Amino acid sequence: HASGLQLERAPGPTRRSGGMMTTLELIEQRLRERLTPVHLEIQDDSAKHAGHPGATSSGGHYRLVIVSDEFEGRTLIERHRLVNEAVSDLFGARIHALSMRTLTPGQWSG
Repeated sequence: HASGLQLERAPGPTRRSGGMMTTLELIEQRLRERLTPVHLEIQDDSAKHAGHPGATSSGGHYRLVIVSDEFEGRTLIERHRLVNEAVSDLFGARIHALSMRTLTPGQWSG
């Protein structure tokens, strides 16, 4: 499998001017620092949730696929907890909802 990063950006509230990092970039930074993924995909699904209560005032909706050796021997709940802990400071103001697929390299290539 090819390792790499795939960011899919939709226009919306995650774009910031003046050099500030977007929410996608912040999520990527936190996950790379904490979990050193061999593959990472992050998608901003905020536009799909326009009009949804909280969609504008309390952060966006994001979906990710992350492949990391850190997930070896861990349950699904433990894997999700690791991801949530890595981006915990972004919940509320920047992240309203985060869905994820957490895989080991063996699961990803299989």
